[in-house]
Order: sequence, then C-alpha cells, then structure tokens
Amino acid sequence: MNVNKGLAATIGVAALMVIAVACGDGDSTPTTAPTGTESPIPTPPAQTAQTPPPAVQPDLVFVQELRSEKPRVTSPDLAPSDMPDLVAGNSAFAFDLYRALSAEAGNLFYSPYSISLALAMTYGGARGETERQMADTLHFDLSQDRLHSAFNGLDLELAGRGEGAEGTDEEGFRLNIVNALWGQEDFEFLPEFLDLVAENYGAGLKLLDFVNAAEDSRIVINDWVSEQTEGKIEDLIPEGVIDTLTRLVLTNAIFFNAAWLYPFSVIETTDGAFHLLDGGEVTVPMMRRTARFGLAKGDGYQALELPYDGGELSMVILLPDTGQFEGFEGSMDADLVRTITEDLVPTRLALTMPKFEFDSAFGLRDTLGAMGMPVAFISSSGPCTSETADFSGMTGSCELFVKEVVHKAFVSVDEAGTEAAAATAVVIGIESLPPSVTIDRPFVFLIRDIETGAILFVGRVEDPSS
Repeated sequence: MNVNKGLAATIGVAALMVIAVACGDGDSTPTTAPTGTESPIPTPPAQTAQTPPPAVQPDLVFVQELRSEKPRVTSPDLAPSDMPDLVAGNSAFAFDLYRALSAEAGNLFYSPYSISLALAMTYGGARGETERQMADTLHFDLSQDRLHSAFNGLDLELAGRGEGAEGTDEEGFRLNIVNALWGQEDFEFLPEFLDLVAENYGAGLKLLDFVNAAEDSRIVINDWVSEQTEGKIEDLIPEGVIDTLTRLVLTNAIFFNAAWLYPFSVIETTDGAFHLLDGGEVTVPMMRRTARFGLAKGDGYQALELPYDGGELSMVILLPDTGQFEGFEGSMDADLVRTITEDLVPTRLALTMPKFEFDSAFGLRDTLGAMGMPVAFISSSGPCTSETADFSGMTGSCELFVKEVVHKAFVSVDEAGTEAAAATAVVIGIESLPPSVTIDRPFVFLIRDIETGAILFVGRVEDPSS
C-alpha cells in the first residue's frame, strides 16, 4: 500500500476535534488503561495561572497547565505493520462515516483523521463493552498501547511534511496538528491518562473552572480553536454545551494551507456550467490548467490527482460518469479508493474544475451510535455494566457517558491552492450532580486506621465556634 496516498485519503484536509468530558459524584479524568495502582491526581486550583486570552476578562478565567512528568515520545517503537494498519483502519472508518453522512443531500466536508485521533484519546479511557464497540466502529484494530504509539508515529511523520513548500499566501505551507486538554481545576485525573496524552499526543492539561465559569471557559477554548485554525473555525462549542457538569474537554486542531504544485492562472478562470444531480445546472467560476496530473479510469468513473507544492500531499478527485454518481458513491469504500490511488498514472491533461468554498456541520451522536458504538451514549449512575458507558479508565468508575458529538468544517479551493479547517466537540457528562452533604449540625467523628480498623481517636462537635 502507498502509505502517503493512504494518508491523503484518510486525513482529509483540515480539522479540529474537541471532546468535552463531564462527571458528577466522583472526580473524573482523561485516562489510559490503568497500568498500576496509583491514585488519581487532584489538579491544583487555577489561582496562580497565566494571563488568560484577551477575549475573556482576566478576573473570570485563569489558565494554568498541569503536565505529566513524562515527555512526548519522539521515536515511538513501532512494528513495521503498525502504521499501515492504523492508516488502513482510519481509512475504513473514513468511508464508513462518509456513507452515513452522505445520506443527506448537499455539499459535505469533514476530517476523518481528526475525528479518529480525538476519539483515540477518548478510547484510552474506555473499558469493557464500550471499548470493544469503539474499537469495532472506529476500526482500531491495534491493541491500546500499539494504537496510541502508532498515532504518535503518524503525527510525527505528518509534522515533517511541506518543508520549504508554498502556501496559498505568503506564510508558506502549513499542516498544523495540535492537541490540548482542558480540565476542571481541583478535579482528580488518573495519572496514567495524563501520561498517555503527554507521551503520544503531546498534550498537557489546561485548568479551567467549568463549575463556576462555564461560559467563560467555553470562550477560552473557542478562542484557542480559532487561533489554531487561523480564524477559520469560530465558536466551535455552542452556548450551553459547556456547563457545570463538564470536567474535561479534549481538543485536537488541524489546519492545512498549501499551494498547488501546478497553480491555476487567475486570468484563465471564467464562468462555466456545473451540472447538478437533478439535471439542472449552475454557473460558477471554472479554473483551467494544462499540466501533468495523476489519472485513473475505471468502470463508471475517472479519478484525478492534483499534487500540492512539495509533492508530499495531494487532492484526489473522484469523478463518476454522468448518471453514475449515486451508484459510485454507494460502492465507495477504503478498498476501492486505495485501488484507485494505486492506479493513478501521471498524464498530461487540460483540466477544468470549479472554484469552491463552503462549510459543513453535523451532529454525530446518533450517527456514531448507529454505526456500532451506542453504549458510549448510555448513562449509568451505578456500577459498570456492559449495557452502559464505561469510561472507568478516566475516573475508576462508570459515571461518564458521551452526551453529544458535533463537527464543523470549512474548505476553500481556488487558483492558488487549498485552505481548510474543521472542528469536532464530543461532550461527556453525567445525568445529574452528585448528592450533597452539608455538615451544619452537631456530629460525632473518629480517626481510624483503615487496614486494621483500629480506632485511634473519637470526638463530638456540638459547637465548632467554641
């Protein structure tokens, strides 16, 4: 398999993934599979934090970062098959998701790579039936440890793309992939998960106060999203999604800006007809360029590959024959796309194609549930069972469940090249706040040795002020 072409098919163009985690009667955390008996780490209050982003009043929200002591692994130990297996699985999920999303008419754009990556961080805290369903749906065929190492290796490889290449503007080529976690201050997070995201995803934990400043915390995260996507994704998380039950938000941002290897000339762009599926047509700006592009032809379609400057990434266009779009789309999967990309042959072509710019937005809760991971969305207020969400790898208990998943994306293609961004928010919470106990009347207390039960002190408080 051509890994670079597999990556191009899987990555999409640009994306940002957000996972919001909330919990109630126990301190929760993003976590990996537990590897020891360490207790959760309570995060310190964010009172001595850095200066907050300018969009938020400094006296409302302060951002402080808690990082694992373990540095990112920059040379992951991978078996030769790990990265190809990861790319193959991500590609399978990409087109499973396409099949589900394409049922609704209209333009469509999303980043399967970003969705897979952010859900992989969440998957690190999944256990039992939840873990199994997520693995099956997302095509995570590697074991937990190998999967996260493979994602790390893939991310590090992508970070080296485009050196010296041009972008659509004066700033040059950009393929930026960034991860960050946002956690409730003074909330307890399992150390294994902090190690996992630090070693494999390069992410620290930024502390916010969702309980007392949910709206301001939302603005802080949205401002970070906007910055990482160069303003292409604004207000990623809508009002009301972050609330007092939120305990963790995991974010992954991808921004892509690249010039064509063979740019189109603006003076060659003229209006032309684009034929719609319903038989109508619209007039749009059509770009024209004669150059050597990849070309493949098959039964009912042809495919073209437009390389970006540097020759490491490309756009592949799949063009069904007239009247064949629905049949081709229905048969499209990762195997077919891999075969097509392997069949591409450089060919001198006179290419005419439209300029376009649009955005897409989806709610993915029902889609992902229907694709095979419904248990992740079923809440539980009791012990872990196979019928309710089990993210006990995050907290040691099963109070967490996925409440909603939203995704937004933007793409712009013109004579110079391509710019794109996308965003996803996965909100995890509980049904209600934990029961409260207020000790506001006389009480008896004792101090004991837990293991032996030996009572060392006994006391009574009738008036704590005396």
